[in-house]
Formats: sequence, C-alpha cells, structure tokens
Amino acid sequence: MAVSRRLLITAGLAAALTLPACDKAPGGGPAFKAIDITGAEYARDFDLSDADGQRRKLADFKGRVVVVFFGFTQCPDVCPATLLELAAVKKALGAEGDRVQGIFVTVDPERDTAPLLKAYVDNFGAGFVALRGTAEETKAVAKDFKVFYAKVPGPTETSYTMDHTAGSYIYDANGKLRLFTRYGTGAEALTHDLKILLAAKPAT
Repeated sequence: MAVSRRLLITAGLAAALTLPACDKAPGGGPAFKAIDITGAEYARDFDLSDADGQRRKLADFKGRVVVVFFGFTQCPDVCPATLLELAAVKKALGAEGDRVQGIFVTVDPERDTAPLLKAYVDNFGAGFVALRGTAEETKAVAKDFKVFYAKVPGPTETSYTMDHTAGSYIYDANGKLRLFTRYGTGAEALTHDLKILLAAKPAT
C-alpha cells in the first residue's frame, strides 16, 4: 500500500519547518546524510512504559546509539519498512550493530497494548524496545518531539488508521540528540551515519 499523501506532506513540512537543514556537524565535523540537529531544544528525553511495564528514559540506553521512531502496529507500510531497514542496518554493522538501540513509540496506545507491541517489535529481531504511554503521555511526548499524529476514521469505530510523522531521531552514545532521518533515505545513508556515531567514544 502506498504511503498516504497526507503523511508525506506532513513529513516534508516537519522537516522543512522545524528542523535546521545542514549537512555537516557543528565545528566542521564529519558530514552526515541525515539532517544534523545537534543542539536542538526539543526531543531531549522520554518517560514511557516498555512492553514489560517498566518505565524507560533515554538515560537507560547510555553507551548505545539510539534510533527513535513513532508509529503504530497496524501501520501498513512506513512503520514496518522503517523497522526492517533498521534491522538490516544493525546486521550489516556486525558486532557494532549490538550498540544500536531501536526504539518504537506507539502513537496508538488505544489499540497497541503492551503484549501486542512486544510481539510486533520481536518480528524485527532481538533488541528492539517498544514504548507506550497513556493518551495524555503520548500527546506530551509527541509534542516534545515535534511529531504529528492524528486518527483517520475508518468504516468502523475500531478500523481507523493513523497519520504520523515519518522519520527517526538519532542520539549518540552519550544520549545527545544528533540527527533526524527522513523516511525513505535508505539503508546505505543510515549505515553511514551510524558508523560515524558508533566510532565516537562515549563520555565516561
């Protein structure tokens, strides 16, 4: 199924209006393929429950390069494609891929129960973490991350779908926000950027 036109427009607007577009890290550092948002005043943290009911924050993953994506389990295209791509990149990175932490945040907590989320991310390989919050928590974290999402009614009350921002936030091993990568950028570009971040030594 094709990505909805509204979703693509939303993703493009989010990137164009809220994210500074630059190809190089501040100070003339290595060039990234994704949008360098080092120093951004948003998307600094989250506090949500994982599929086992444990509250998780960004600090729990210190020492790993973290990739955060917002979506929902009944997403027909963007969400599974994004997670499959990240799984392939982790595999391509070999042993270093174990230091890449994929985090899936649901924008549909009404239907995405903890057991469903766990089963969903497990389909993409070991090591992925799924997070969910209450409706209020989801709204708050999405606002902090500048992530758009909205329910699109279906033929029945429970058959709705969700429009949402299609892109991932990437943090370095020190928990610092570094990049925003648009959906469709590709595995090669993502691998390139993750290699740069993995090569940097975490602060002790």
